[in-house]
Amino acid sequence: MITTSLEGAADSTRPPLTGWLAVVAVMLGIFSIVTTEIMPIGLLTPIGASFQISAGTAGWMMTVPGIVAAVAAPLVTVATGRIDRRLMLCALTALLALADLLAAIAPDYWVMLVARVLVGLTIGGFWSIGAGLAVRLVRERAAGTATAVIFAAVPLGSVLGVPAGALIGQFAGWRAAFAVLGVLTVAVLIALVVLLPPLPAVQVTSPAVLRGLLRAGRVRLGLAATFLIVVAHFGAYTYVTPFLEQVTRVDPVLISTILLTYGVAGLAGNFVAGAAIARGLRATFVVGACLVAGATLLLPVAGQWQAGAIGLLVLWGFAYGAVPVCSQTWFADAAPHAREAATVLFTSSFQATISVGALLGGVVVDSISLPAVMVAGAVSAALTALTLWLFGAKPAG
Repeated sequence: MITTSLEGAADSTRPPLTGWLAVVAVMLGIFSIVTTEIMPIGLLTPIGASFQISAGTAGWMMTVPGIVAAVAAPLVTVATGRIDRRLMLCALTALLALADLLAAIAPDYWVMLVARVLVGLTIGGFWSIGAGLAVRLVRERAAGTATAVIFAAVPLGSVLGVPAGALIGQFAGWRAAFAVLGVLTVAVLIALVVLLPPLPAVQVTSPAVLRGLLRAGRVRLGLAATFLIVVAHFGAYTYVTPFLEQVTRVDPVLISTILLTYGVAGLAGNFVAGAAIARGLRATFVVGACLVAGATLLLPVAGQWQAGAIGLLVLWGFAYGAVPVCSQTWFADAAPHAREAATVLFTSSFQATISVGALLGGVVVDSISLPAVMVAGAVSAALTALTLWLFGAKPAG
């Protein structure tokens, strides 16, 4: 393995408040990215109707960014390894704003997919670069808290971003939702320009580093578990809005409120898992996967009634809130000597699997039914728990 590590730390001459404002700016950048990526989930039906396409075809809006991000994460990290990270984050945020505004005016579905390609490029680059910046923005003793603040953007995207997008889409149209997000992203870009200090590259990761990590058994197990649980979640959750409309018969006006409830549960699950991981990473991961399996398996039956659907979505949201932090921690623990490279693998595998999940879910929805995609998600989540339980007890070399 070949990795050049040039240790970097926060500039001790900068006021602490400035560093924390920079952390918040990075968090808002990730919030914009997460919201942009998953907002089509809450708008799938109106977008599909606008372009006269099926729910499965509309699911490509989730598939395309994931595929592109999976490829972009290693390519962008390696290709821009020596470029100032501040410059890269600002350029990628500008690209995201362009993607949002292009989606808002897309005259045809293929233009929408082009916008989603730009989203994928942003995800792959921003996540790989921004995820480890906390230690360079605040004092060392506060780095852990700053990292938690940055990653809080993931559940917040579900708590605030998706329901807000669905609500705007309900009253002003789905194009307005993307336009508002584009304006927010421009504001985030301004914040990054103003608040981030110069961030020269401190670690250069070569392709050899990534290949070396893939030979580690613990890393491969993390890849398998991430693939199974993310396929389970996004294969089913991408189509939760049509499910609520067609199976549960929920009033469309209430869907944004239900998604908000799901997101709040996810935020709670994120923090509970963060505390539980210290006592047992594998156990926390297994319990989260089992709860996702149970919720999605019961949804086709109990989800025919509104109370049952809401209750199971709360359980689902709480359980899935544990998944990103468990997966990321697994990769970091498996490669403590190459954390940037581990972050690249986490980003790439996670995003690739989002696309696979949405694609496979669309095939099941179009060829079988909406309830069937929930059952398929339950099977994949159960396989996640089984895989971790059988093979995750001891560190693998």
